[in-house]
Amino acid sequence: MSTILIVTEIQNGALREASYELAAIAQKLDGASVKSVVIGQGVDALAAEFASKGGGEVFVADDPALAHYSVEAHGTAIRAAVEASGADLVLLSNTPSGWDVAPRIAAALDAAFVSDCFDITLDGGKPVCRRRVFNGKLNATLATSADKVVATVQPGATAAFEGSTDGSVSKLDVAIDAGGLKARFVEIKQSAATGVDLTKAEVIVSGGRGVGDPEKFSEVIKPLADALGGAMGASRPVVDAGWLPHEYQVGSSGQTVQPKLYIACGISGAIQHLVGMKSSNFIIAVNKDPDAPIFEIADLGVVGDLFEVIPALTKAITAAKG
Repeated sequence: MSTILIVTEIQNGALREASYELAAIAQKLDGASVKSVVIGQGVDALAAEFASKGGGEVFVADDPALAHYSVEAHGTAIRAAVEASGADLVLLSNTPSGWDVAPRIAAALDAAFVSDCFDITLDGGKPVCRRRVFNGKLNATLATSADKVVATVQPGATAAFEGSTDGSVSKLDVAIDAGGLKARFVEIKQSAATGVDLTKAEVIVSGGRGVGDPEKFSEVIKPLADALGGAMGASRPVVDAGWLPHEYQVGSSGQTVQPKLYIACGISGAIQHLVGMKSSNFIIAVNKDPDAPIFEIADLGVVGDLFEVIPALTKAITAAKG
């Protein structure tokens, strides 16, 4: 029987939604024993909450040196939790802190490491991980013969655990020499919001790499957004290429949006993008690739050339508005 250890994350004084998504994955694995660790300072209440919502047996690593994320201190706490739980599968969220500490944990445990999963199942008690490859065009199924596996799961890949469970909370003894840490937390600086706030837009028309070049955004994508009284967005490859500023990016490393209407143009649908827009009320996807992952979540899909479809749609909307 597999034992799973969920490594939770705290953000702004509360457990991240992604931690409850890990609980949903763990709870669906029949025959597995679910355990978790909550790391921080003064986190007993959060641990009790997680124990009642899918966390199983929750270990509390409470120490002033753990009040803010530190890869050394948190890594020490996670390794202690793995030892205390006897876990052979360690789950972390594929977040900045998750992808920072997870491979270090795997190396310390001499465990297999699988990143950016969207689903995990068990086969003969061994974890089988699924992740997207080739920019989301294919799904890879990965299995390992290692005794322990450390895996990160993409936030938003599954719904958060709902309901209540019987769990328990216990203290985890962790010896951390705060003075011996090579790095120390100083402060958090959050930049002021500037530019486009896509979170307030009721209609978003987003373009992806399939748009081809930056000029096409002003020629094709923006006219449709303007005709609908909405805003223009973009996928990460567009921003990485320097076609549009980061403020236009929708996705796990950009803005998370929930408009009434989301139109994805030339966007294949990598999980990083889907995380940021899949909660939209109605999704329309236009892509010439019929196998693009974006069609899996679209309410309406159009397989065609966006340079034919979008201008025609813009023209029809403009005409209808008089």
